[in-house]
Amino acid sequence: MLGAFVRAFRTPDLRRKLLFTIGIMVVFRFGSFLPTPGVSYPNVQTCVSQTKANDLLGIVNLFSGGALLQLSVFSLGIMPYITASIIIQLLRVVIPKFEELHQEGQSGTTKLTQYTRYLTIGLAVLQSTTIIALARSGNLFQGCSVDVIPNSSWMVLTIMVITMTAGTGLIMWLGELITERGVGNGMSLLIFTSIAARFPSNMWSIAGGDGGAGKFIAVLAIIIVVIGLVVFVEQSQRRIPVQYAKRMVGRRMYGGSSTYIPIKINMSGVIPIIFASSLLAVPGLIAQFGNPQQGWVQWISRYLANQSSPLHITLYALLIIFFCYFYTAITFNPDEVSDNMKKYGGFIPGIRAGRPTSEYLDYVITRITAPGSLYLAFVALVPTIAFVVLKVGTNIPFGGSSILIIVGVGLETVKQIQSQLEQRHYEGFLR
Repeated sequence: MLGAFVRAFRTPDLRRKLLFTIGIMVVFRFGSFLPTPGVSYPNVQTCVSQTKANDLLGIVNLFSGGALLQLSVFSLGIMPYITASIIIQLLRVVIPKFEELHQEGQSGTTKLTQYTRYLTIGLAVLQSTTIIALARSGNLFQGCSVDVIPNSSWMVLTIMVITMTAGTGLIMWLGELITERGVGNGMSLLIFTSIAARFPSNMWSIAGGDGGAGKFIAVLAIIIVVIGLVVFVEQSQRRIPVQYAKRMVGRRMYGGSSTYIPIKINMSGVIPIIFASSLLAVPGLIAQFGNPQQGWVQWISRYLANQSSPLHITLYALLIIFFCYFYTAITFNPDEVSDNMKKYGGFIPGIRAGRPTSEYLDYVITRITAPGSLYLAFVALVPTIAFVVLKVGTNIPFGGSSILIIVGVGLETVKQIQSQLEQRHYEGFLR
């Protein structure tokens, strides 16, 4: 693989793309450490060392590469864009106009992308206002004795909202630049950069804590095993054969080819984990505004907000399984696939075109999503349970969602580099 990377850098066009992508990643990481105007950076560092964020803020902080709790220019990270993309996908089921745009092809996709950008900016304004309000009231860093925003005048707060929103817009633009001029999917690579940037420091903190080298080796072994499982499952496919009938167009014969529909075991990716984590974090966020002495606040803190609680683990697994089926049903439409096959003369051997094909695809998707959802729940929970047993904490950034994103983005990027090497008559990564 190292030799393949050397050959990639020896190819002038590919070398320019790789260097451009790396340069954008460096700019992204620089903005994650640049403080927002009006924020006292020394006070923020003091509060970060004294407190820990709740689960919901921890998710956003994970996808921002630790920039959220630093209150930097890129503090919101790529999360507003992810949320906007998911909302637009869900609205396709509710709003017929969005579904029509999706079926129009490139022109419709361009309009949906534009709507996603507008919604991203709107969500950035809302999220930046919320984060600043939490920081100003002291709920962002509970128990911290210093003020992270010394001057809370409306002018300073407005500038902070504008700066964080502009940072989100800049991140969105940087991701699109990588997609157009670099290698791989820009948004995915920025998420990859955010998560991977925190690995070395957190692994070092485990090695320097109680247990030292023993716990470090145990955590490293768990990560390697989970990564191997993720690579094996993410590369697995159920291939449904499709045969295209021959047809005459003028004097030429078309069709007669055989292909297949690749169906991944985990078609929903990391989205169910994000949904489940966000939903379970809401009760804990609500409990922060109640009296800590009240019974319902203590019950939520003990059973729902506590990641090592059996009730929390059970609900987390059930929500992941539910959202796996829910998101797969939204993103994969058997009726649409069946209609497209029928339009171009395709059929599954042994299955009649039309409604029987749609029912067969729905049957296969339902069957294959069952092990996929269990696999996703297993990957999400095994690191958490193992880290609780080892007593190294549950807020470290290499849980199931982190590993899924890093491995998935890494595999996809390697495939794109390999395809470009093969186009230039070089050997790929796999000989």
